Amino acid sequence: MSNLFRKKTIEQIKADAAIGMTDHESAGDGDAAEPHLRRNLGLFDLTMLGIAAIVGAGIFAMVGNASHDAGPAVIFLFLFSAVACGFAALCYAEFASRIPIAGSAYTYTYASMGELVAWIIGWDLIVEYAIGNIAVAISWSDYFTGLLRSYGINIPAYLTMDFLSASRKFEEGEKAVAAAVADGNTLESLRLMSSDSLSKISESLSPQLVEAYEAWTTAPTIGGMPVVLDLPALCMVILITALVYIGIRESKFTANIMTILKVVVILMVIVVGATYVRTENWSPFAPNGIKGVLGGIAGVFFAYIGFDALATTAEEAKDPHRDLPRAMILSLVICTALYIVLALVLTGMVSYTVLNVGDPLAFVFGQEGANLPWMEGIVAISAVIAIGTVFLVFQIGQPRLWMAMSRDGLLPKIFSSIHPKFKTPWFATIVTGFVVAIPALFMNLEEVTDLAVIGTLFAFVLVCAGVLIKDEEFRDDKRFVPYINSQYFLLPLLIVTLGIIYYFNPTFVGDFLSINPTEEQGTALWAFLDKIPMFFYLVMAGALLVFSFTKKLSLIPIMGLLSCGYLMTELGITNWIRFGIWLLVGLVIYFLYGVRHSKLNNRPPDDLTG
Repeated sequence: MSNLFRKKTIEQIKADAAIGMTDHESAGDGDAAEPHLRRNLGLFDLTMLGIAAIVGAGIFAMVGNASHDAGPAVIFLFLFSAVACGFAALCYAEFASRIPIAGSAYTYTYASMGELVAWIIGWDLIVEYAIGNIAVAISWSDYFTGLLRSYGINIPAYLTMDFLSASRKFEEGEKAVAAAVADGNTLESLRLMSSDSLSKISESLSPQLVEAYEAWTTAPTIGGMPVVLDLPALCMVILITALVYIGIRESKFTANIMTILKVVVILMVIVVGATYVRTENWSPFAPNGIKGVLGGIAGVFFAYIGFDALATTAEEAKDPHRDLPRAMILSLVICTALYIVLALVLTGMVSYTVLNVGDPLAFVFGQEGANLPWMEGIVAISAVIAIGTVFLVFQIGQPRLWMAMSRDGLLPKIFSSIHPKFKTPWFATIVTGFVVAIPALFMNLEEVTDLAVIGTLFAFVLVCAGVLIKDEEFRDDKRFVPYINSQYFLLPLLIVTLGIIYYFNPTFVGDFLSINPTEEQGTALWAFLDKIPMFFYLVMAGALLVFSFTKKLSLIPIMGLLSCGYLMTELGITNWIRFGIWLLVGLVIYFLYGVRHSKLNNRPPDDLTG
């Protein structure tokens, strides 16, 4: 059992990676001198990849819902999420500067917590990269089909919507749509109406319900079951996977061009939109208080997911020790500045009450906003490009994670096979394409988004905890993250934080101790279960406070652990249950295959130095 928690030293990880690079070398292929990945990424390229991964579906689609709940105060949620990500980014940077090996949090956890926890985080990262990319593919499809419709090109509804959404929304809106059709409206006319026009016919009507009704009732059937699938999402997955398969140079060039373009468009939105800002739209600034602000955590945090994917490109960076940490911090700072200014402009151009739309950046330049059709079109095109770059970076990250796990024996050897010509993990890339493409045809955006967020936060928590475990080892060496003694700072920071919470929500203690189920929770049992994550979080915070005095731990990883852990408590027990089931499936696979094939566990004791 102790073998399950055996760790690798940093020297072992580097040595094993070097051995793993030559495992698939083919004699006589003419390229035996370079069986490894190509080092083509400089600081600029890595920063562009970081921005490409961060600026995507989160800001182009989900910021509208978060602004609708929080009002202009959504900027505080962006700021808090950025701070939480910033602490985690510094911890990633600390490890990346010491272990410039593909594998990201999986590799770092192997060095700090041992094999079993490393497998758990490796399995968890599938949630961020592969399952997160399902959400990105679905969101891209929505923008792409909307763009085509603006040019008069209409793809049948049953080929542009996932099966789950069509089924659920058809059941929800069947009676309302059928009644509207019976009153003389056609499906075509209903589909062209805005949400306001539909609400005048029936308060329960919305564009999403009309689209689902059309998809479900016009789809061909097999065995009585409608064939509804998201075809544009499938096409995009195939195209990007092919690009990633061909090589990192081609992927780098494509990502750089697309990222520069989307940043220019966001700057245009800010500059042009600022001239249409009406300050009265910023009042009230926080209409729903702190609860409204925190209610948008999943969507806003999803806008920050991606910077950690840079760590998976360590073996393709020219100088990973120097450039990876810098690129992570630079991309996070640049995106945070863009997000906050953009959120202020959006909520200043129109009232937060009408921002509950799927394309908020285009919406504010439509008829209900600035009424600039040319700008609305530019934003729609840039959204398609922006979301595509996010998909590209995540699709680069997942195969390299599997490659690292395969080198350690936790996955079959073929996952670490490098293409002799393209120098990419070819088999892992193909598998990633299938893992994303098939669920994207049928899965719902909301479920995969929430699962991706909780999986990412879990990875951040473990990386921060890993730095704490390695604290003494790192303390005597040249550190990327400066050591700050938490003994003097943690308690005052916690007191200030509690004071701020009390100021904005003076009933928070009573709310936590009482069991008052909301309409969404339904029963007292679910209301109680929803409080369990917060209970464990408070226990963890208390333990860290004690250790800050007794162990004099470094402050930055503690703050990363506390801030990311708190965000996890806000995601609801339903997401925790789904995530728990996902991890249990991963453990079953580990004990059926990984533990028996692990190179570390099968290594003679004399060879183990960790």
